[in-house]
Formats: sequence, C-alpha cells, structure tokens
Amino acid sequence: MLTVLIRSVVLYLCIMIFMRLMGKRQLGELQPAELVISVLISNIVSLPVEDPDVPLLMGIIPVAVLVGLELIVSLLSLRFRSIRTLMGGNPVVIIHNGVVDQGALKNLRFSIDDLMESLRSQGIFDLTQIQYAIVETNGTVSILPYEKDAPVTPKQLKLTLAPQEVPVIVISDGILLEDGLRGASMSRKQLTKILEKEHIPLEQVFLLSANKSHQYTLIPKEEKKK
Repeated sequence: MLTVLIRSVVLYLCIMIFMRLMGKRQLGELQPAELVISVLISNIVSLPVEDPDVPLLMGIIPVAVLVGLELIVSLLSLRFRSIRTLMGGNPVVIIHNGVVDQGALKNLRFSIDDLMESLRSQGIFDLTQIQYAIVETNGTVSILPYEKDAPVTPKQLKLTLAPQEVPVIVISDGILLEDGLRGASMSRKQLTKILEKEHIPLEQVFLLSANKSHQYTLIPKEEKKK
C-alpha cells in the first residue's frame, strides 16, 4: 500500500512538471496532437500505479519521451506552416455571408445541433444574425455577426471612457495576499481602513478585490448554519 502511495505521489509530481512544460491550455483548447499526447500520458502513468511489479521508470521515461516529442513538434510547427497544418489542420468556414455550408459541416461531422449549441454559448440564438462562422482547429466556433446585429460599442456612440483598471484579489477566504496588496498599490493601513469601514474582520472576508484606484468589491463569508 505504501509503495502504491509513493509511486502515485512521484508520478503526480512528474506529470505536473511535464504538463507545465507543454504549456497551459484548457481541455477544449487542445490541438489534436496535444489531446492524443494527454490521453497517452494518462494511460501510461496508470500502469506503474496499478501494477507494483512494473518499474516506476517505465511510467516516467515514456512520458518524458512523449513530452519531448510534443515540444519538438511545437517548435517545428512555429517555424514551418506545413507542419502546423499537418498536425493541427486549418480553420474551416461553415457560414459564409449568412449561408450555412452544409458540405463543410458534413466533412467536419459537425451537426446543426452542434452549431446551434456553439452559437448559444456565445449569446446567439438566431442563425440569421451570423455573417461568418469558422470552426477553429481546436473545435471551437468563432463568429462574426452582421453589423446590424453586433453589440453597440462606445466608439460607435462617440463616447469617451476612462481606461479600465484591472482589479486584483487582495483577500481570499480570510487570507491576505501580499502580491494582491502590491498589485492594488494599497498599504496595510489603507486595507485596515476599508475593513473598519465595512465593520468586518479580515478572517470573515471571503473575497476582497481592488484596483489601483482602491475601488473594491467585498464579499463576506457566509455564516455557518447551526
């Protein structure tokens, strides 16, 4: 039992390092080659955990080789477009000037239900609002609505807006984050004044975010039900 536990911890740490080397992507953003690598890695690392007779290196070495190949292919893809196209494919236009390309959908094995689901996830419920739609190489759908259906922008209304300041998390679940405090250009004294103004101790703050102008959002912790 202890052997399995130790193997699991070692493999977990190795996989975390390897995945960081491959870069940060969400599952839905993986290219086909990256998805294949991820599936292979999950299968390979399970062998030394399930069977103690399998040497630990039999799980680490193949994963290291796969990650190395992925990094090499990624570097080559950045340099050579032909390799990038071979490994990831090309984006495909499925709506052109408001007309759905049924042949393209069929080639992609992309049903009309899949298309409508992708549009709804972007707040589009009427197909006639779309001028162009493109299926990207990672399977996501990018859309360009007609100008008459596009959201109105401040530029179109000739409005001048002040630059936005990005808020950072200063307190998370009752814990003060020093990086957040610096990111908000806020001193401990200024933070204390905010907490005193809200009549709440630091330990009872679920979330406090603030920008450099010290505009903040504070969410207290919920009281535990008795």
